[in-house]
Amino acid sequence: MIPRRTPRPTSNLRPHRLPRWRRLLAEAVSDPVELCALLDLSPEDVGLAAKDAGFPLRVPRGFVDRMEAGNPRDPLLLQVLPVRREHHAAPGYGQDPLAEIGSGPAPGVLHKYRHRALLTLTGACAVHCRYCFRRHFPYVEHGIGRAAWKEAVAYLAGDPSIHEVILSGGDPLSLPDERLADLAEELAAIPHLQRLRVHTRLPVVLPERVDDALLDWLAGADRRLQPVVVIHANHPREIDDEVSQALQGVRQRGITLLNQSVLLRGVNDHTDTLSELSERLFESGVLPYYLHLLDPVDGAAHFDVPEAEGQGLVAAMAARLPGYLVPRLVREVPGARTKVPVDLHRAFLQES
Repeated sequence: MIPRRTPRPTSNLRPHRLPRWRRLLAEAVSDPVELCALLDLSPEDVGLAAKDAGFPLRVPRGFVDRMEAGNPRDPLLLQVLPVRREHHAAPGYGQDPLAEIGSGPAPGVLHKYRHRALLTLTGACAVHCRYCFRRHFPYVEHGIGRAAWKEAVAYLAGDPSIHEVILSGGDPLSLPDERLADLAEELAAIPHLQRLRVHTRLPVVLPERVDDALLDWLAGADRRLQPVVVIHANHPREIDDEVSQALQGVRQRGITLLNQSVLLRGVNDHTDTLSELSERLFESGVLPYYLHLLDPVDGAAHFDVPEAEGQGLVAAMAARLPGYLVPRLVREVPGARTKVPVDLHRAFLQES
């Protein structure tokens, strides 16, 4: 069964002054014991960790509503609940799996891909995914925040080879629309920039974030840069009717929508699940883009799916879906100038 809507606590944040999505964000579940109680589970059922490994639980209550009560292996729950297995050390796993710390040319800037630069605008997210490759990233020490934006924009303006800016974090849509609109206007004033890409999980875990104010600045505030929104969904149950409507609203504004997933043991490591996700995404106006192999970050080794298994899953998807619904299987390699596609040739031969 799917649980009833979880109760929203009373907030002391003057609700008449905040957009609805910010009130809901402030009311996210942050206590693992409370999350277990909402789902009729005991801490023993789920192997709850005594400590959160420095990465506390955070999950919007609307996302909890999509979890199955009484199921300790619910694929949405597994993505967010801190468990004891996170404390098991694994060879080859570390706190900076993509070698990002200290590699930026300016505060908040990562420039590892040709013609594209990424801005880490904030360390805040609406949900703390346990497999997040930046779960240990020292945002404060690396000057992430509005104070660094001026220097970051100056760097972008000084490099005419950059054609696309990617807003990342954390999650950039956890910031107020006014701040994002101001930044978009500054970026639009840089003549060699062509596209503005937003990487976000908020439309999936908190669809209320997709309101008129967001769509207004994203689709028209900069009046020049072509907008692209890349969402992050891993399982078809993440995309309920409310999420689908929000995504279709983005698409109706003429904004390109893509999805990136991470291949996760126990969550989506099955052809049927991945195929259903692609179908559900397309119904909502989103094209599957990448399927990432797990980044080797400390605390996430129990999610790993071997490369060969991932190849077989994508080959099986290609045998049943049109090509535009099959995401590219990729991995991130530190120092590489692009995401590295995983060769599917052998898997296709085995499937044929």
